[in-house]
Amino acid sequence: MKYPFDEFEREVRQKLAERGYPNAKIEEPKEEIADLAFPCFHLSKIFKKPPDKIAEDIAKNIGHGKWIGKVEAINGYVNFHINIKELANVVKEVGKDFGKGKKKNITVIVEHTSANPTGPLHIGRARNPIIGDSIARILKFGGYDVKTQYYVDDMGKQVAILLWGIKNLKIRSDEKRLHYKYVKFYQEAAKLMEEDEKIRDEISNIIKKCEEGDKKVLEEIKKVYKPVLNGIIESLHQINISIDEFVEESKFVINGDVYNIINKLASLKYAKKDGRAIYLDLEDFGIHGRSKKFFLTRSDGTSLYAARDIAYHIWKGERADMLIDILGEDHKLEAEQVRIALKLLNEKLPEVVFYSFVSLPEGRMSTRRGKVIYLDDLIEESIERAKKEIRNRNMGREKIDYISQNVGIGAIRYNIIKVNPDKSIVFKWEDALNFEGESAPFIQYAHARCCSILKKAEIKEKSNYSFNHPSEIKLIKTIAKFPNFVRKAINNRNPAIVAEYAYKLASDFNAFYRDCKVIGSKEEQDRLALVNASKQILASSLNLLGIEALEEM
Repeated sequence: MKYPFDEFEREVRQKLAERGYPNAKIEEPKEEIADLAFPCFHLSKIFKKPPDKIAEDIAKNIGHGKWIGKVEAINGYVNFHINIKELANVVKEVGKDFGKGKKKNITVIVEHTSANPTGPLHIGRARNPIIGDSIARILKFGGYDVKTQYYVDDMGKQVAILLWGIKNLKIRSDEKRLHYKYVKFYQEAAKLMEEDEKIRDEISNIIKKCEEGDKKVLEEIKKVYKPVLNGIIESLHQINISIDEFVEESKFVINGDVYNIINKLASLKYAKKDGRAIYLDLEDFGIHGRSKKFFLTRSDGTSLYAARDIAYHIWKGERADMLIDILGEDHKLEAEQVRIALKLLNEKLPEVVFYSFVSLPEGRMSTRRGKVIYLDDLIEESIERAKKEIRNRNMGREKIDYISQNVGIGAIRYNIIKVNPDKSIVFKWEDALNFEGESAPFIQYAHARCCSILKKAEIKEKSNYSFNHPSEIKLIKTIAKFPNFVRKAINNRNPAIVAEYAYKLASDFNAFYRDCKVIGSKEEQDRLALVNASKQILASSLNLLGIEALEEM
């Protein structure tokens, strides 16, 4: 009974087919109306009858089944209600693996974050790892073998600016954290580069030496970017994100892969030259204007980031069945250009999940211009806000620290993940740190309440369960739909679907708890089973979002 609502839909379709309506278009109406509905308006012209009369005739003769409970005709629709007696037994199957997919023997590389290691993560960049990590968790739960990767830009323009700044500038700072100290050098060097052609040339020379495999320069760059990368990794760990593998961009230049690929692409009919620079003309692929020129090298012969990105994708494609990239919407053109190049080389193509920007009320964030809110500051503020919320409760300091840490982190992750990736976010402190309404603390509290109830009573397994109260029925339906929401999130590569589900489950559980006495009621065992099932699915949902399921709050 892994997908009870699938079984129900199959039975509805079968019954309609038996009545002469194969391939029926079935809708999912609002839950207070029905579980499934068959509109009859399109049949009116065929049968020369009003749709409500057709619906009445179908409902009268459709018959019940294992999964079909009530059937009724309302305003030209045949409404189907799932058999609650059958659905009630789903509580026996709910455990930590409920909704989990069978092992698929399909390997997936999810590349996310990959921020230039020139300074701490700001909250705009933090949307990338939170989406990527949640997608990886959901895919793992769905039965895929998943590895996460961070592509380290260790030889591009940004790290060259950082190296030049550290070697040439003197900036006083009391900051002990190197990644916060170094970002000041990066910002000042970037500003000077825009103003001074000599500095631009010096930075270009650093890039050229990297391309030529100058070990001394590559080591110098590594020495300055490594502390920044370590700071980013530490920030990610704080929000429950760990990355399996870090792949350095220089790897593909040093081993010759980049220039082998450039040579292959240069031999194609789409390859052109602008001076010494090589580009692909992509007009035949629907890309027009200036964007049709996809440059692989600079005029000095050095490769561009996109060429190295192609090499990285080919390398990934040799190690996985599926590739998923998490990218900001400003990378759409370049991602399409890389995709076309990979297609021309007959290589594996990546799926790309694009996300919109996180901006401040006054505009977009920029590390280079210093207009940012850093993730570390948000984490610190969120944990402190959570601590104030629970400080007055009768708990020891260690427990307060543990709970506030996980409530604060949960609030940040959920606030970002609940918004569909293609929707932009305007960052406001009051929204990011909201512990009320549609938030992780609201869901965590529902889980903690389940744990509290279950500590007070012993569950005795029954052969059959019965739910009659409307709040019980609503809750068991939501519990049973968990596998469908997980599948939808996997198919759409969208963790916001799980976030939405988790909030609905917490809301339905709270309504059930408000309306239905559990301990001491004559329905105690049935309701305890419902509480236990809610607890298990709330925990699974939170885990898929990288949020701790707290047992006490």
